[in-house]
Amino acid sequence: MLKVERLTKTYRAAGGPLTVLREVSFELEAGASLAVVGPSGSGKTTLLGLCAGLDRPTSGNVVLAGKPIGALDEDKRALVRNAHVGFMFQNFQLVPTLTALENVLVPLELAGKGGLSTEVAGRELLERVGLADRRDHYPVQLSGGEQQRVALARAFMNSPKILFCDEPTGNLDGDTAQAMIELIFGLNRERRTTLVLVTHDHELAKRCHRIIRLKGGLVISDETV
Repeated sequence: MLKVERLTKTYRAAGGPLTVLREVSFELEAGASLAVVGPSGSGKTTLLGLCAGLDRPTSGNVVLAGKPIGALDEDKRALVRNAHVGFMFQNFQLVPTLTALENVLVPLELAGKGGLSTEVAGRELLERVGLADRRDHYPVQLSGGEQQRVALARAFMNSPKILFCDEPTGNLDGDTAQAMIELIFGLNRERRTTLVLVTHDHELAKRCHRIIRLKGGLVISDETV
């Protein structure tokens, strides 16, 4: 489902080139789950974005659902994402002018798959994340934790083959975080959705089949749990 080949990402900075990932390589089978851990600034979120096709690497390649995406332009990467990928951003990236339900429906609306059945599915997802009574609220009317749950429901909306989550429980209280974890891994089990998550939560990481640890943009350990 995911193959990463000698992935390197370098940015231009005032002090010269800044390399945040250095020749990272790994493969992940369909239905597997992977946690990416490491200190802040180790390249975790950059790696997640490159794997999901949100950015292009400086060198190396990503093969996502059998499609090499490293050299594709943004429009072609977007097509691959719409067909195969769910993504939960750390900062949510909800559309402020849309309600919770409308935000959840965005992936299928963009794919031209709107309609009554889609809206019913969106309502069911909001119910699963405990927000059935908040579906008509706008992001500004929701707490950080509630916004995060909307983002999670949106990530599930297109029944992705692979789900990328950046700190999925970072803004949730203990009970809500546990409910979100069960939902994420439930999708992983029920639909054989491949799961890749970035987390500082070691207990959450241990629930994955595999843990990759980054430091300074390098893979320093790769272990099966």
